[in-house]
Parts: sequence; structure tokens; C-alpha cells
Amino acid sequence: MPFNLPSLPVSEKLADLAEALLRENRAVLSAPPGAGKTTIVPIHLLDQPWRGDGRIILLEPRRLAARAAASRMASLIGETVGETVGYRMRLDNRVSARTRIEVVTEGVFARMILEDPELNGIAAVLFDEFHERSLDADFGLALALDAQTALRPDLRILVMSATLDIERVATLLDKPPVIISEGRSFPIDIRHQDRPGGTRIEDAVTSAIATSLAQETGSILAFLPGQAEIRRVAERLDGKVTSSTHVVPLYGNLSQKEQDEAIRPAAPGMRKVVLATSIAETSITIDGVRIVIDSGLQRLPVFEPSTGITRLETVRVSRASADQRAGRAGRTEPGIAIRLWHQGQTAALPAFTPPEILASDLSNLVLDMAHWGVLEPEGLRFIDPPPAAAWKEAKNLLQMLGALDKTGALTAKGRTMRDLALPARLSAMVLAAAEDGQAAEAARLAVLLTEQGLGGTSLDLEERLRRFEQEKGERASAARKLAERIVGGLRSNKPQGVRTTAGRLLIHAYPDRIALSRGARGRFVMANGRGAEIEETDRLAGSRMLVIADLSGQAARGRVLAAAEIRRDDIDELMPEAIRTADECFFDPSSRQVRARRSTRLGAIVFDETPLPKPAGAEAAQALADGVRQLGLSALPFSKAGEQLRQRIGFLHRSIGEPWPDIGDDALLDRLADWFIPFQTNVRGIDDITSGSLFDGLMSLVPHEVQRDLEKLAPTHFTAPTGQNHPIRYDGNEPTLAIRVQELYGLKSHPAIGGGRLPLLLELTSPAHRPIQTTRDLPGFWAGSWKDVRSDMRGRYPKHPWPENPADAAPTTRAKPRGT
Repeated sequence: MPFNLPSLPVSEKLADLAEALLRENRAVLSAPPGAGKTTIVPIHLLDQPWRGDGRIILLEPRRLAARAAASRMASLIGETVGETVGYRMRLDNRVSARTRIEVVTEGVFARMILEDPELNGIAAVLFDEFHERSLDADFGLALALDAQTALRPDLRILVMSATLDIERVATLLDKPPVIISEGRSFPIDIRHQDRPGGTRIEDAVTSAIATSLAQETGSILAFLPGQAEIRRVAERLDGKVTSSTHVVPLYGNLSQKEQDEAIRPAAPGMRKVVLATSIAETSITIDGVRIVIDSGLQRLPVFEPSTGITRLETVRVSRASADQRAGRAGRTEPGIAIRLWHQGQTAALPAFTPPEILASDLSNLVLDMAHWGVLEPEGLRFIDPPPAAAWKEAKNLLQMLGALDKTGALTAKGRTMRDLALPARLSAMVLAAAEDGQAAEAARLAVLLTEQGLGGTSLDLEERLRRFEQEKGERASAARKLAERIVGGLRSNKPQGVRTTAGRLLIHAYPDRIALSRGARGRFVMANGRGAEIEETDRLAGSRMLVIADLSGQAARGRVLAAAEIRRDDIDELMPEAIRTADECFFDPSSRQVRARRSTRLGAIVFDETPLPKPAGAEAAQALADGVRQLGLSALPFSKAGEQLRQRIGFLHRSIGEPWPDIGDDALLDRLADWFIPFQTNVRGIDDITSGSLFDGLMSLVPHEVQRDLEKLAPTHFTAPTGQNHPIRYDGNEPTLAIRVQELYGLKSHPAIGGGRLPLLLELTSPAHRPIQTTRDLPGFWAGSWKDVRSDMRGRYPKHPWPENPADAAPTTRAKPRGT
């Protein structure tokens, strides 16, 4: 099956790659943007003897890249997509019995191998743009390696990337052959334009675009962090570009038609300005683009295990991403890459974008691994293991949803949930709705939530669902068909019942995100204890109760992105077991007192409450400890002796370690149950706490058998030769004594603690307690710089004794007697 392929930089390495995969079943290929790895390599591998009639699977991180790669390969061999080369993705398939190169999105491949671990009929799996380190790519590679080891030693695995952490990937693959293709198709002139402080990124990008249009030729690709910034730049450019310049957006929520329009070459005599997110970083060529403008920013999802919420953060791009973006300018001719930051800042950028597995909701990963028969992350080979906190949160969620049993194994419900190919929460929602004959509505709502942009941009999911059901267009139609397939895959589904609301459906998916108004318009508290806000002008801001499906921003004040209204009656009907009435003790920050109440609540949401008499005992002490966590240790009335005790124990912990405990703020807050609660059982408010109880509590942290050593190792005072006691400070890195120099006359050795092993840092002062000298060697001071100090002090304090040899003089706290 010989093909006449164009000569690209990677062409020089095709023979090496073929030889490597003939000898071994794994290889790594590193090639810069424009080298041709995405399109040339899969076609070249069609002729390899090990392939037989097996298919080659090429994984791409995004649908746009998958369609573009398939289209380019098909054109290279003179065919249309769906013949030798096809693609498969969630809402769109173009494959046939003839297809031998199948381009798939990474999530589709994970489904393929989970359904068929032997990968029957597949000869090779190529992981393209692996440096993006999506969760699906990491998981897909772990599954492929496991299947290859146990079931398919003849399966070839090739990991490809333009910017790759080669050493770590090669180690994961047991040191296979590594082929490196150098060079790019055309040179790129990288320029830097530092963005002045206070300048909005939209303004900086708009200015760079306008200047480039005026001074350079060719089309422009500008990288921005998100859809909102793209819209604002487009608004700024409106009316400022000539009729021969076409400004188009490119981001994930656009339809296939709109995305294809963005990457299509500009018409003859026209220029194009493409405003894109990171979606345009890899695997696509936009013909005619020779100028890249890089904002240096990207938006990444960050999962918070403590809340189960994924929020988006705008962060600096990595050096690898910056190189990828710059590479877009040199795909078809010499190009220019304009970076909107100072050149010196490039070295401070992270080397690679953080792997998605380290900051993602892992519930579907845990569910799929349980289906694979692996109950702990160590059971598969990951470059970066799943974080323990996120793994634990995912297991807890899946067990709450009934998908896993107590051992972490898949339940019958879990198998059905996994078959739906939806996020775990939405799978649970569809199954619960099916019991009431509402599966069709739930499936459409689930698809709406997983395919951004459908049904408009309203926060109100009820409104978006109505619009989606009536929406015209290829993407909306494909999404509705997907919802129908989801319903068709259910083993049991009652006949369709009375239409329900989006909010009632969402209760089954997000019970922890049921939210109650705080009283102020647009301010809510969720059942998980976190706050949420809606713009006051939005209709939902006046709602009494909501279920929140999506939000962003900080956990304390998340900004609601998608929600639906519910009523208290909905909760009473659908999840009555979650509403609890109980007597509880709590800390009231406004009064700094412990109070009691009988409350009816759903998690952190309090529906009704009745005051009860003030509590006492251990329960009150526990609530008081909660108050300390809220207010911080600074709210506690530590005496000077108590503060010094903390410093002494802290010094011993730093210098000796165990058994001397850590008594820093964080450590003490973590151990309130050990040193605080047992000593406050008869206290009802912060202002009633005594300093003595705090002192005793701190001492209780020191093991009894070493308490007697505290005074010897870290005494509170130093007794001077005059007989005066002076406090020793332990608030710094070493014990310190501030003392007037005359009180040390006659002392021939340096003061020390700890049995004489640890010298004190002496802060020597004048008779007026003003600093003179700091020393760790008193005899050396007497023999050295004392002469200069004496000369200065005699002039300032003539009434005080300043002997030439202070080591042999008598210590004193007084001035010289009159007449001497």
C-alpha cells in the first residue's frame, strides 16, 4: 500500500521508527510542531509487516484535532474521510469496513479498550500530543500497557509529542527506543512585548493584532485564556479592521461548522484573525497563518476534593505550551511569534502544563478502574499516580451513589452507570429518573451539561433545557440522538411519566450542592457548607432554593454558572432521609459564646431552629474548639508565661525533635482535642477561658517523663553574677539573653543552657538598656572589641564603671559610688 507522501522533517526518521517497532512493541517519538508526525507516521505504518490487516488507532486530545488529522491524512492519499482513514468521537463517527487508520479522541479510546481489553483487530495505538497529559490519555496509556503485558504482546504502542518529558515517559514504558526528529518546517522569529502592569490582556492582544495587521503580511492566530476574552477582543476589533480581514473565534463550545470555518484558509485576497483558546495549540494547521500572538495565559480546571467542585483558574502557560503555540506560525511558511511578556519571564514558566490527573475529579477514573478489576491506583502504571485525597473523595462519592460496595468493587448499579458513558453524578441522575419514567428528560439534561454551549448561555438550566429541545443545527441534533441512545441503553425504564423540572432531576446528581438563600439577593449557602453567588440582576438570584450544577471561583464565594430552582417539598419527597432534626452545640462568632439549638437541616443548610439552654461539658468544649479554629489561636488569652512556654517547647522541638512536640499554630489547631478540649469542660465562651488552663494544656503535650528536663534544657531565666534573674527568649532561631553588660563582669565563660552545651546569644546593652554588642563568645568579646566599646561607653556613661579587664571585675547593677 505505497503512498507518495510529502517530505517533512519527520520523514528522515521513518525508517528508524519502523525498525524500532519491528524489533520491539513500544517506542517514543519526539518531534517539534510542523514535523509531520500526526499525519505522516500513521500512513507510513500501514506498510509495516507486523500490522497485517489490523487497524492503527491514533489518539488526539480534541475533536477538532481528530477531524483535522483525519481530513489531512485522507487528502494525502487521495481519498475522502471514512475510507482508509476515518475518525470516531462522541457525537460524530466517520468510519467504514475499509478504515485502517482510525483517529479517535482520548476518551473514546478509553471506552474502546474497557469494552474490549484485547483490542481485537487493532495492531497499534498511537498516543499523539501526549505532552498535554489529559486524564483520558494517561488512563488510556495505563490500560494499553496493562493489556499489552497480559493479553496482547504483539500490540504496538507509540507515544508521540512535540514537547515531551522523554525520560519519564521512557521509564514508564520500560526504556523503549526513543526517536527524536529535530527541526521544524520553517523558521520562526520569536519576539517579546512586555505587557505593562494594569493593562488588560484583551487590550494588549488587540493592540498586538492591530500592529501586526499594519506591519506584517499573512493571517494571525491569537491565543487567549478563554471564551470571554475572545469575545471582548472581537468586540474591540469590530470596526477597526478592514473589510479584507475576517475575525473568527475558535474554542471548544463552537459547532463543528464554526470550528471548521476557523481553520479553513482565508479566501483569496483576504486575511484571517483567529482568536483561539488552547484548542489550537496542537495537531491542526491553519493555512495562511504566519503570525502567532500569545497572551501567555491559559485556563485550567482545578478539582477541590474537600468540596467535590472543579473550578477554573487562569494561569501562566508552560514553556512547552509556549513552544507549541509559537510552532503554529511556522507550519506552512516562515513565521513570527509575538509573546506578550518580558523575555526574562520565559525561564520562570513551568516546564510543562500540570498533568490533568493531579487536579481532576477522579470519580469516573475510579469507576472505570473498578470495571477493569483494579481497586487501587497502584494496580495500573501511571506517570503521575492519582492523588490520594482526590481518589478517596471519588470512592466516597461512588459509594454514596451506590456504584461501589464497601470494598470498592463495582456494584450492579455501578456497572449500569458506567455503561451510560456519562460523569458518575449524571449517570446516577439518569438512573434515578428512569425509575419515575423521566429518563428521556434526564438524558437530555445530562448531555446538555456535558456538551457546553447547547441551549444558550443562561444560568437557568430549565430555560437552557427548553431551548436545547427546540434548537436547530447539526450539533444539537447529534446531541439529542446521543440522549436517545443513552435512554435506549437502559436495562429498565418505566414508561414516560409526567414532565418534571430540571431542579428535581439535578437533586439526584448534586445533593451536596442544594443551596438555600442567605437572605441577601444572589447569595446562597450549599449543603456542603460552601458559599455561592449569582449576579443580582439574574432571575435566579431571587430564588429561595437551587441545585447548582456548575460553578467557578473560590470555594467560599463560588460564582454560579448553571443551576435550577427547587422547592423544599422536592427535597422532602425525593430525599427525606437526608433531612435531620437534632439538638446541637455550636459556636456563635458574633458573641464568642457556645450556644445550643434544635435544628432541622440538610448538611450545612439550616431550615428551622429553636434555641436551647446554654450547654456545658465536653460537647460545649468541642464547640468552643470549633470557635478557636474559626478565630485562630490569637483569640486565646495566653499569658506571658504561656507564650514563653510555647517558645521554649518550640525551641526544643526544632533543636532536638521528639519527644518534644510541635506547638506551632497549625499543629496546635490540629491537636485541640489533646490540649484544649480536656481543660475547657466548664467554659462556655472564649472570654471565659483562663490563661492557666491554656498553660496546663500546653504542658500536657509534653510527655510526663521529660517534663522535668524542660527547666534544665530550656530554662526560663538566666541568673547573672549579680544574682539578678533575666528572662531568656526563645522566639528566634536560638535562645537569646538581653542583659546590661556590667552584670556580666567577672564572668570568664560564655553563658549556656542545656547542660552547658548550647551557648546563649547575648544582646549586651548599656546602662540605659540600649544595644551595644551581640555575641556568642563572651571571653572573645572581653579580649577583643571590649576596648572600643569601653572607650565609647566611658564617654556616654561616666558615672558607671568601665574596667579595662571586665573578666576580673566585680559585676554590678549600679553606678560608681560618689567620689570614686
